[in-house]
Amino acid sequence: MNNLLELKGRFEQASRLTDGFGAPNLPSGQSVSVSKLQDLLKNLKELKKYWDSQTLLPGALISVLYIKIAAKSNRIQAILGNNSNRPNSSIVGAKFSLDASPKHIITHYVSLDILNESIRRLTDSINILNQQFNGKLDHDTINKINQKTIPYTHKTIYKTNFLKVIVDAYYVEKFDIYIEDAMFEQDAIITIYKTDVKTTHLLEKIGINILSSRIMDETTILLRPDELEILKTKAPFLISMAVSDLSEITKYDFQFIDNGIITIDSPKNEPIIGVIDTLFDKSVYFSEWVEYTNMLSSGIPISQTDFEHGTAVSSIIVDGPTFNPHLDDGCGRFRVKHFGVASGKSFNSFTILRNISEIVAANKDIKVWNLSLGSKLSINPNFISPEAAILDKIQFENDVIFVIAGTNLSYEESEIRPIGAPADSINSIVVNSVDKNNKPSSYSRKGPVLSFFIKPDISYYGGDLIHPMKVCTPNGEASVKGTSFAAPWISRKLSYLINVLGLSREIAKALLVHSASTWDKQQNDPTLIGHGVVPIHIKDIVHSKDDEIQFVIQGISEKYNTYNYKLPVPVVKDKHPFISKATLCYFPACSRNQGVDYTNTELDISFGRLNGANKIKTINNNYQIDEFYHYTWEEDARKFFRKWDNIKHIREVLTGKNIELKAYENHLWGLSLKTKERLEEKHGYGLKFGIVITLKEIRGVNRIDTFIQNAQLKGWLVNQIDVENRIDIFNIAEEEIDFE
Repeated sequence: MNNLLELKGRFEQASRLTDGFGAPNLPSGQSVSVSKLQDLLKNLKELKKYWDSQTLLPGALISVLYIKIAAKSNRIQAILGNNSNRPNSSIVGAKFSLDASPKHIITHYVSLDILNESIRRLTDSINILNQQFNGKLDHDTINKINQKTIPYTHKTIYKTNFLKVIVDAYYVEKFDIYIEDAMFEQDAIITIYKTDVKTTHLLEKIGINILSSRIMDETTILLRPDELEILKTKAPFLISMAVSDLSEITKYDFQFIDNGIITIDSPKNEPIIGVIDTLFDKSVYFSEWVEYTNMLSSGIPISQTDFEHGTAVSSIIVDGPTFNPHLDDGCGRFRVKHFGVASGKSFNSFTILRNISEIVAANKDIKVWNLSLGSKLSINPNFISPEAAILDKIQFENDVIFVIAGTNLSYEESEIRPIGAPADSINSIVVNSVDKNNKPSSYSRKGPVLSFFIKPDISYYGGDLIHPMKVCTPNGEASVKGTSFAAPWISRKLSYLINVLGLSREIAKALLVHSASTWDKQQNDPTLIGHGVVPIHIKDIVHSKDDEIQFVIQGISEKYNTYNYKLPVPVVKDKHPFISKATLCYFPACSRNQGVDYTNTELDISFGRLNGANKIKTINNNYQIDEFYHYTWEEDARKFFRKWDNIKHIREVLTGKNIELKAYENHLWGLSLKTKERLEEKHGYGLKFGIVITLKEIRGVNRIDTFIQNAQLKGWLVNQIDVENRIDIFNIAEEEIDFE
C-alpha cells in the first residue's frame, strides 16, 4: 500500500473580474407584459396600507414569492431597493413553497421609504411600458435597449433601474406577508425576524416580558404557550421559526448479557474525546478513563436507565474493539470527558443549547465531540433546528468538530421519515447506520436537510437485530443497535486523524468522506447512506492501493478564485493513464435567520488537466445516479442540489474500459476553488479548506515515486504521512518532563 501524501505549496488568489451580473435582461425567448407589473404594484400598495396601519415596527416585512428556486442573479435587483440599499442586504428569511417543484419565498425587512420608492419605480415602469413599448418587453428588445439601438430618453427612472424592474417582474410571482402557524402545548423556541427594533422591546410592546435566561440570541427566545398565543394574536408577522423546546429522544433498547468481567489498563497519554450525552455510571470497569460532569439540574429525577445510553456510548469510544473485535479499527483506546446533559427519555433544547456552548468554551483542548442524542421529531424542511444552528456556529468560530448520530426510527415505525435534530447540523459529521452488507439499517432515517443539503454525511456499523453492537452499561455487557452506536466509531477515527496524526479537521473530515466513496456508480440512496460507508481499519483511510496516488492539500480562501495550476500528474507516452476523484471540506458561517439560504459561503471546486488556454478541463463527474435525486423538479431547482453543501465530492467511475487522457503541452493539472457569497458580508474571506485527491492508474502501475519527484520539482513540499512515525511524535509530545 502507498502512504498518504501531504502536499504543501502556495495557492494563488484572484479577485472576481466583476461583481455585477452584466446588463439586465430576460431569459432568451421570454417577455414581460404590463399586466404583470400592475399585479405586483397592487401587491405593494396593499402591503403599504397594511404597514402604515400598524405601529409596532417602523419598517415593513415583505415576502417575495418567486416563480422558481431563485439563484442570486435571478433575485430582485430594483424593487425593495434604492440607490444606497441593495435588496439583497435587507433579506431576513428564506423558505421554500410546498409546490411539487419548490419555489423560493424570501422575506425582506425594508424602511417605508424604500417601500414607497418601490411603488414609484413600478408605477414609472408601467407608464414607460405603455408609452413606448405597447405594454410588453421581450429579451431581444431589451438587448437592443442595452446596445442603444433603441433609444431610452425617459427621465422618471434610470434606464438600468427600469430594465431591472422588468427583470424583477419576470422572476417574481407576488409580494405578500406569510404567517407562521405555530402551535405547541409546551414551551417553544421562537425566532423573530431581525428588524431595527430589539426583540425584547418588541415583545414588551405587546405585553410579553421575558427574563434574560430565556434569551438565546438577538432573535431567538423561549416562550411559554400563553406567551406564544399573545405573539400570534398581536404580531404573527414577527414569527420566523418555531420549534418545541421539549424533544423526546429516539428510543433504544438494551439486551443485557452475562459475559464475565473485563479489565483495562490505566490511561496514559491517549487523546481525549468529548461526549455530550445522557448520564455516565462511574461503577463500570473503564471509569478511570472517563472524566464525568453531571450537567442536569438537581431538581430533575434520575433513574438507573438514565445512565445506560451515555455509558454505552463512552464504552465504545474508550474500548469498543475489546467487545467488538470484528470492528477493531487500529486506533487504540481513547480517554473521554463525558458531560451528562439529558435524562434517558427527553431533553430541553434551550437548556442543552446553553450547556453545549459553555462546555466547548471551557474545554478548548478537545477537538472532537461526540453527540449521540437525537430528537424523535422530524426536522422542519424550511429551517435548521436551534440545536444544529448552535453546533454550526461553534464549529465556524472554533477549531472543533462534532460527530452526530443520524437518529433512529422507533420500533413500531416502518415508513422512513426525515432525521431529527441535531442531525441537520451542516458543519458536523452526521452518521447513519448500515448492516454488515453495507445496506441502510432498518431503523435508518433520511435527509436531505433544507431540500438541498445531503445528510447524513457518511455511514458506519451501528448494529442490527442479527448482528448487534456490544457495549458496556451499568448492568454489564449489552447488545444494542442504533445510529448512536455508529457515531462513536467515527469519533475514534476522527480523533486519531487529528490528535495522533496531526491533521487539520478539514483534512480529517475530507479523508473520512473520501474513504467512504468508491470508484463505482452510486449504489445507495445518499439521503440514507451519505457518501458511503467508512472503512473499518484506519490504515484503509490513511493508505491507498499500490495503483493509487492519494494526497491532501489545505489552504485558505482569500479572494474569489483560489487556485494552483502546478499539479504534475505522471505522463506516459503523452497520456495521463489515470482516473481521479476529489473531496473538498470546509466549515462555513451559517445564518439560521436566513431560513433555507442557510450557509453564507460556497466553495466550488474544479480539478483536472490544464488545456492549451491554461483553463482547467475538469474531470468527468459522472458517478451520481438520477433515481436518487429530485429529478421531478425543474432544471433550475436541480442545479441547487448540493450546490451549497460544505462537502464537495467529484469522481470518475472505474468501468474497466477507461481510456488514457490526452496530456496537454504543459503536462500539468490544476485545482481551482471559486468562493461565492450569499450575503453582503464577506464570510468566505479567510475560510480554511481541506482537499483529498486520489489518482488511480488504470493499468495498475504504481507511479507514486514519479509523482513525488515531479511535485518536488514543481515547488511542492511533499510529506509522506508515515503512521508509525506520527505515533512516535505524538507520544513524545505528550510525555511529561520533570525539570530538576
